[in-house]
Amino acid sequence: MKVGLIGSFGARPRAFWEAFLGGLGAEVARPALPAQDVYELGRQSLPNEAAHVQYLLGQVLASGQSDLLLTPDLLPVSQDAWGEALAELLPRRISGLPALQTVPQEAEAALSAAGELGQRLIHNPGVVRLALERARPLSQPPKGEMPPLSVASRATVAVLGPPVLLSDDYLSGPLRLQFAGLGLHPVYATDLPAAQIEERAERFGDAPAGQRWLNGAQGLLEGKSAVRGLLYVYPARDTAWERALSRMARAARKPDALLAIEPGQHDWDALERLARQVQGTPAGEA
Repeated sequence: MKVGLIGSFGARPRAFWEAFLGGLGAEVARPALPAQDVYELGRQSLPNEAAHVQYLLGQVLASGQSDLLLTPDLLPVSQDAWGEALAELLPRRISGLPALQTVPQEAEAALSAAGELGQRLIHNPGVVRLALERARPLSQPPKGEMPPLSVASRATVAVLGPPVLLSDDYLSGPLRLQFAGLGLHPVYATDLPAAQIEERAERFGDAPAGQRWLNGAQGLLEGKSAVRGLLYVYPARDTAWERALSRMARAARKPDALLAIEPGQHDWDALERLARQVQGTPAGEA
């Protein structure tokens, strides 16, 4: 039995699923191609879709003859079809894909989902229970602490966007390389304590999960005096997240910028303008 893990699990969740699947006797499949080649696979198959969907599809196609592929549950915003039903939509668009299942990211929900998945895969409650107990410590997130909000000689900007983008080294890696050269200190929403985001997100109970998470993260960061500006980022061609972030940018109380992220991009004008604003440099100066 071969089960693949695709998408941005994060170090501890990935370790949990690898340990659990190993305890079931499953082989954990990994894409055998470099990240750029994986992205090109997905881009060629779905050329008009959002960058993160193309990259996820590329991982599916590069995972070989897997029996099942697991990906973290994407937090959807309003009218976000891929975020709401990725596992159902991909097989409709591309035939012959392995079975795909989204799994929750929150610790207790992930444990429950793992137990149900294990029973379905091997029909042996004793082995499933033992595998779950051995992997359980890895399901717990590290103690939540706020990341540093200030760095000497740099202006702090909050970076807000979908976790599938912010947490992925390939998709957001080029963005991360830009900040130091512009004199900026980024604080990513995905690095904030989950419990504090959830506390602030409760007032948005009727909104989609991604919008609640985003509002909670912004509420946690925008009120911090160290945070000088807000950078809203979304995967290129993701119109749902573009709309959601545009609405938030219009209501922002600090300098802001909206930036589409495309693997291999070289246009950072919006980020450069934000850097000038938060550092007090006139817009016409370098």
